[in-house]
Amino acid sequence: MFLSDLSIKRPVLATMMIMALVVLGLFSYRRLGIDQFPDVEFPFLVIQTRYIGASPESVEREVTKKIEEQVNTVEGLKQIQSTSTEGFSTIIVQFNLGTKIMNAQADVRAKIDAIRQDLPKDIDPPVISRANPSDQPIFVLSVRGQGWALRDLTRLADEVVSRRIENISGVGSVTLVGGLKREIHALLLPDRMHALGVSPDMVTSAVARETGDVPAGRVEQGNAENLVRVAGKLRDPQDFTRLIVTTRNGIPVRLGQVARIEDAQEEERDAAYVNGERAVALEVRKTSGANTVEVTDGVKRVIGELNRSLASGVSLVTVQDNSTWIRNSVDDVQKTLLEGAALTVFIVFLFLNSWRSTVITGLTLPVSVIAAFLAIYAFGFTLNVMTLMALSLAIGILIDDAIVVRENIVRHVERGEDHYTAARNGTAEIGFAVLATTASVIAVFIPVAFMKGIVGRFFFPFGITVGFAVLVSLFVSFTLDPMLSSLWYDPQAEGGAPRGRIGRALERFNNSFHGLGQRYRGVIAWALDHRLATMGIAVAAFVAAMSLFGLGLVGGQFMPNSDNEQTALSLETPVGSSVAYTSTKGLEIARYLNSQSEVELTYTTIGGAQQNNAVNKGQIYVKLTPKSARQRSQQQLEADLRKVLPQFQGVTARIVQIGAAGGSRARIGLNLEGPELVRLQQMSDRAIAAVREVPGLVELHSSLEGRKPELVVDVNRDLAAQVGLSVGAVGDALRPVLAGQKAGTWEDETGLAHDVVVRLAPEARQTETNVAAIPLASTQTDRKTGTPVMVPLGQVAAVRLSGAPNEIKRLDLERVATIEGNYQGRPLTDVTRDIQTRLAKLQLPPGYRFEQGGEQKEGLRRDGGIYSRVVDAGGRVHLPDSGVAVRELPATARDHAVAPPVAGRGDARADVHARHVQHHEHDRRHHADGARDEERNSARRFREQSAGTGE
Repeated sequence: MFLSDLSIKRPVLATMMIMALVVLGLFSYRRLGIDQFPDVEFPFLVIQTRYIGASPESVEREVTKKIEEQVNTVEGLKQIQSTSTEGFSTIIVQFNLGTKIMNAQADVRAKIDAIRQDLPKDIDPPVISRANPSDQPIFVLSVRGQGWALRDLTRLADEVVSRRIENISGVGSVTLVGGLKREIHALLLPDRMHALGVSPDMVTSAVARETGDVPAGRVEQGNAENLVRVAGKLRDPQDFTRLIVTTRNGIPVRLGQVARIEDAQEEERDAAYVNGERAVALEVRKTSGANTVEVTDGVKRVIGELNRSLASGVSLVTVQDNSTWIRNSVDDVQKTLLEGAALTVFIVFLFLNSWRSTVITGLTLPVSVIAAFLAIYAFGFTLNVMTLMALSLAIGILIDDAIVVRENIVRHVERGEDHYTAARNGTAEIGFAVLATTASVIAVFIPVAFMKGIVGRFFFPFGITVGFAVLVSLFVSFTLDPMLSSLWYDPQAEGGAPRGRIGRALERFNNSFHGLGQRYRGVIAWALDHRLATMGIAVAAFVAAMSLFGLGLVGGQFMPNSDNEQTALSLETPVGSSVAYTSTKGLEIARYLNSQSEVELTYTTIGGAQQNNAVNKGQIYVKLTPKSARQRSQQQLEADLRKVLPQFQGVTARIVQIGAAGGSRARIGLNLEGPELVRLQQMSDRAIAAVREVPGLVELHSSLEGRKPELVVDVNRDLAAQVGLSVGAVGDALRPVLAGQKAGTWEDETGLAHDVVVRLAPEARQTETNVAAIPLASTQTDRKTGTPVMVPLGQVAAVRLSGAPNEIKRLDLERVATIEGNYQGRPLTDVTRDIQTRLAKLQLPPGYRFEQGGEQKEGLRRDGGIYSRVVDAGGRVHLPDSGVAVRELPATARDHAVAPPVAGRGDARADVHARHVQHHEHDRRHHADGARDEERNSARRFREQSAGTGE
């Protein structure tokens, strides 16, 4: 062959080509990033809208549905799912793979802008962001300070620490959790407002009007000019009490007469605790494509710098560092790769019984693996579990071509050819067969790289890495192997030197396989004479193996359960619970967890954006001690916790999966779609009852469990009209005073601005009676004072206690009830099959249907893609092997396939060679005419031996 002949004739050129691959591979390796999994860009957009004070049903009706219907027409859209909670709308828009997400984001923004006037005027502008379903914090740190107030720590974390971290390359966002920012509160007193004829709007307008500087232009004085500014800023929070809200009979009504001014902090809607102690936490997320390890290294470097410069008593403590587990995972795979390479070389030496042949063939491994780093770098991959797993899997494949080529060269040397001639003839003789078998291997792995769906994106680096490494091994087999074989004298191969102690021991070891070789030759002889039967057996075995999955005898899941030294729990208290109550219950569980010897740290969060601002929900992140220092594995600890957690009263706690790609979620999901919430509630209860006893199914729950208590204001339109009010006017008047309204800002002595919030005093917004007493400004005026007549809400409306859904979920423009759970002790596919069997017996009303979600939904897509690739790969491997490879395979390749190299291989090779010469007429052209009788005799002896073996 041209390549091998060139390498033999130009050994320096061959050496330089191999060294170029090695050097480029090493340089690429030094530049590779380290991550847990490949960077897969998920085609998702998230639309978040705040509607302060609105119930879930109002959020759904006024915000979520309108945005969904408008965005639904965007090109490339695959699915829309949304969650409407109290004061918050979250819409997740999924696009088809391959969609340019930046263009899609622009289209979505244009669609929302087109209906902006149809949305409620007092909502915050919708925020559209590119997001990843597994977009979870990669690093969490807490800010601690002895003797520091929580709001002061919050300011330090927000103004100093957060800004330093945000400047690190690769950091996408830094989220403050558990902090309380300083605010100035104007707490309205309804009784006084009613007596003085002051409405909430008057207070809000006065604060906005009287607390800011007003630019008034400029004046010129000769050759100079001066700006004119009307100073309105207040120096002290108590100065707000002197603001004039209105006048009554010429007498000013000041803010302090109708409201209580407090220098306080924002309303607590989330909380964070580290090991049971209140903390201010910062959650760091990376940008898409950023390297987790590099980002976390940068964060830790900044933490070290800040710890040296912050005030005494203040410290930054690492709570969660995902790079630690990533490093451990990658190190484990690298260790496995090295162990596999060492074992491969050892096995080769064990059977070749020649250290020279072992070195020549073994060089293929480091060269191919190092060169593969060049492809990993060129394609923009990272060192992650998938790429390293590809190299680990390929270790046993990479050396095959080199063994076949070296064995054939040795055979030619044993037949009396010199090293130079043997290297040329041996490589040329086997070249096309080796090329065909390598092509079949590549045909197996390259299609894996192009599987569809999200799983296909994960396997793309896997397939490309294996394919490139195998191609390099083929290149090395045609260059380095024949070149070294032509130059490196091997006395044992020529039979001119006695073997040493190790050689003799290995020779006896190989002799022990002689009987196995005899039986194997008999099997091969039968297979060659009964090709149809052999093919039938192979096809039957393949079908039987695939049937194991179809019949459910073999389970499956995307990622195996592994001990990654961390777990998580979700918390949920009864609907309507406060932050304080949920925190108390969460801390009870956290204290129990901290008492376990396997637990190193707990990080508890209540409410916040991660829980869709639901203050009755939370999560506990549990960091475990190293595996070597624990008596129980992660899975054993989780199983024990599932038995203990139900004992905690007033809270429901569940183990959730910390996703292999990030995030924490339930692993089994079921969506019940339909138009009516009441009917969805009924059907979801029936579904849960039907599947609750499925073996292995644990922690089952529904998104419609519980109803949040709410006060409903029924406006009497006739009475309201008499005083000039409408339903909309009543709602507009109530929302600011109950939910709170930002009326302006106040700057402290350092120049930092703080919000001024106008709201009813806490004691005036606790019961139905309090709400009914809220004064409303009517259109009627007092004849004596000329001021609007104040009407209590109870005069025009009835206030009653009712219940509402805690959250409303929608999927593809339809309401949906989500049923979620986890599995334990059984494979996911087995649990899913039993769930489907039981749900099939339920009778659903028209317009209602079940749809799979969670991990098993992606599993169905994954399995379909994998099975199709298995069938395709089987065909690709079989065609060249049964056609081209067998017909073109000369004696040496068939020796390698039929009998492993054992002691006395010369005679065995002669027998097998003769057998195949008889089956393939054209191979006889490679032999001298004088050898024909010997070949026929060898063939006869082969049949006799095979017949004897069969007996």
